[in-house]
Formats: sequence, structure tokens, C-alpha cells
Amino acid sequence: MPENMLLGRSLKSVCRDVADGYISITPVTLKKVDEEGLKAVIDQLTRLQTEVRCQSFPSHDLDGIRQRNMKLQRIHNAIFVAKNLARERRIKL
Repeated sequence: MPENMLLGRSLKSVCRDVADGYISITPVTLKKVDEEGLKAVIDQLTRLQTEVRCQSFPSHDLDGIRQRNMKLQRIHNAIFVAKNLARERRIKL
């Protein structure tokens, strides 16, 4: 599998789907990903997390605040799962 592909799609689109809640990252979905691919997934998720945090905060929009926080929570959980899988495989990040 190419380094920039996951689940048959580009890493960027998969990470955006993770943030939107369409895909969940589990150890089973990352089972066939090699060392470089896992590093790329973590890097792309971290970039997306930074991108979401840099967006202006919707201070008076409760639904917008909730959506933003849910995106950040999903991204954080995916990074956590990927880092734990890397630790289990003894991959240095």
C-alpha cells in the first residue's frame, strides 16, 4: 500500500472523514499499515488538529462550538490509538 493511502483513499481525505465522524480509527483499521504509513497517519492527523484549532472560535454559536469540540475529540482519539499502536509495535515516532 502506498505511503499516502489508507483504506484505498488519500490520507488527507481519510483524516477529514475521521474528524467528521464518518470513519473511526481502530487498531484493526491500522493493522496492515507499515511503519512509515503509521508515521504519516499520525503526522496528517496532527496537521488536521492544528488546522481545526487555528480556525476562529464560534463564541456565540453553541452548535458550532459543539461541532468543533467533537472534531477535536475524534482527532485526538485517533492520534491516541495510532500512537499506542506504534508503541506496541515498538516504532519510534
